[in-house]
Amino acid sequence: MSTQSYKPETLAVHAGTVRSQFNEHSEAMFLTSSFVFDSAAQAAARFIGEEPGNIYSRFTNPTVTMFEERLAALEGAEQCVATASGMSAILACCMGLLKSGDHIVASRSIFGATVNLFGTIFKRFGVETTFVSATDVSAWSAAVRPNTRLFFLETPSNPLTEVSDIAAIAAVAKKHGALLAVDNCFCTPILQRPLELGADIIIHSATKYIDGQGRVLGGAVLGGKKVMEPVYQFLRTAGPTLSAFNAWVFLKGLETLKIRMDAHSANALAVAQWLEAQPNVARVFYPGLPSHPQHVLAMKQQKTGGGIVSFEVKGGREAAWRVIDSTRMVSITANLGDTKTTLTHPATTTHARITPEARAAAGITEGLLRIAVGLEAVSDIQDDLARGLNK
Repeated sequence: MSTQSYKPETLAVHAGTVRSQFNEHSEAMFLTSSFVFDSAAQAAARFIGEEPGNIYSRFTNPTVTMFEERLAALEGAEQCVATASGMSAILACCMGLLKSGDHIVASRSIFGATVNLFGTIFKRFGVETTFVSATDVSAWSAAVRPNTRLFFLETPSNPLTEVSDIAAIAAVAKKHGALLAVDNCFCTPILQRPLELGADIIIHSATKYIDGQGRVLGGAVLGGKKVMEPVYQFLRTAGPTLSAFNAWVFLKGLETLKIRMDAHSANALAVAQWLEAQPNVARVFYPGLPSHPQHVLAMKQQKTGGGIVSFEVKGGREAAWRVIDSTRMVSITANLGDTKTTLTHPATTTHARITPEARAAAGITEGLLRIAVGLEAVSDIQDDLARGLNK
């Protein structure tokens, strides 16, 4: 299916669909570990890549392939490699493209588990990381070494929604022969397409908005075929594989992605505007607000502000926990991208395993809360937060 013929909402419903001999309307789930060959010669040809076809669901499965092709069409990428989780997508990307002695430049404003992966686990295998400001382009250039191979950022960042200038950082990466990987989890391809801005690689935790209902885990790495080939070979060998069932759930999730992202964004803007007016809120972080430091940039490279709002309450951890514990409807969980609104305290959940110094450098205070605004009535979300804010 041509990726140039249809708009994103149409691609999200139709791209990548392949029907079996039964001509089913909805995409089929191929729940099988392996595939049968017509002959020994065919098996040999498939294993060495002379003949296309399915071999073993660790690295070839028709349902997973449909999901990969649909997401690739939405992102404008040549190839997608689907993985078991968002973190395994980052792992597969780095293990496929890096070796001992290589260097990463990464934003310090990234998910806590990613900080640990780069700063602790990769370091044990001889890959070092320098963490820099997400928004200061000159810091990225200053951090480059002769062995720098990869730039990595999230935009908007988790949890402070800092917005990085993808085009400017991509230019720095290309100047020094490094690849730029952008975690596009918060925006999805509906709101932001990093490859069009100069990025080489896109990372997704499909667990979030791509599923959209908090059901299953999954991830994806996307980019050009040359860049994706070593990532695919790592997946084929090491096996951080997306299950066929989860891929089917993601296919169904993609069908409503445009509608959901528009609704999440509208609700989030209304909640962010309301939070700014609350006397016990010290600061609100949302790219759609004019008060956001990178508001102009965000509105240039994103279609909307997205569905994530962070805000700092007066009174530190005690006040922040009081807001959480006073809710009745909002889900107290660190996951995001759900139809249900979720609320978490980043300093003691998503970023609890990084050092206090790293949290401070990333701007994650004890009073900070992150709300992933769902699809409920805005007034009900506001009322639920007000119980704790007004105490």
